[in-house]
Amino acid sequence: MHDVIIIGSGSAGYTAAIYACRAGRKTLVLAGSIPGGQLMITSDVENFPGFPEGVLGPELMEKLRRQAEKFGPEIIYDDVSFVDFSSRPFKVVAGGKSYEGKSVIIATGANAKWLGLPSETKFRGRGVSSCATCDGFFFKGKDVVTVGGGDTAMEEANFLANITNSVTVVHRRDTLRASKIMQERATANPKIHFVWDSAVKEITGDDKVTGVRLHNLKSGKDSHVNADGVFIAIGYEPNTGFLKGKVDLDSQGYVVTRKDTETNVPGVFAAGDVRDHKYRQAVTAAADGCMAAIDADRFLTEHYKA
Repeated sequence: MHDVIIIGSGSAGYTAAIYACRAGRKTLVLAGSIPGGQLMITSDVENFPGFPEGVLGPELMEKLRRQAEKFGPEIIYDDVSFVDFSSRPFKVVAGGKSYEGKSVIIATGANAKWLGLPSETKFRGRGVSSCATCDGFFFKGKDVVTVGGGDTAMEEANFLANITNSVTVVHRRDTLRASKIMQERATANPKIHFVWDSAVKEITGDDKVTGVRLHNLKSGKDSHVNADGVFIAIGYEPNTGFLKGKVDLDSQGYVVTRKDTETNVPGVFAAGDVRDHKYRQAVTAAADGCMAAIDADRFLTEHYKA
């Protein structure tokens, strides 16, 4: 029997483990078969406090893991396949084994949606990114491409326009899906240009990105746009498939939290990108993990007397 079961091992999960253990709670981290979250595919991280010289994403996660281990949680590297939150203690199944917990913190994160191109994978972290807020600074004064037509793409384009020389938005249709206000901001920005009815066929370059080869879906013609960076902004997918019907999810699949990090199930909390589709930063996920652990500790104090 564990006091706290943490599902996930990114910035939110490991921070939650640190706080839960320091509160004296018997803590289990179900880290997943591929631990570490989004930072494991991030190269340079320059915006995480305490690292003035910057740090590699995997190195930052390694430091977080070691810091969490210092306080003694049990960490198991299996994927969660099933949960039962219908009664306490809660049951969580991972790697074919069932675990019981008095409280649960969901910190499974969200994955960026990608185009699925081999060249995209090749240049990920070397000119291809899914987060303008994270990586935009590396392209100061340069030319970049943003792929997508929704609010995320327009938000990224507007953000990048403040840093870069120019932003070319590539969209598969001839109209944007973004909200009216986001469209107006983007179309009114002289630094933002649009290529309509087009899909990215290939991201070009040798050691680093030099541009994108586009295919016009109406004319069938190909073209090339020179660029130093490519930002894929076609959305995120929260890792909540195993949670359907177990806790409240919104229309996009994100966990809905009511007060602070609480879900609709008392004793079950959510932290990080699995509930946050606005900020999606390592530092905000860490803060969420802290809050979830404190909320879980208070829940345990209230419902499980010593």
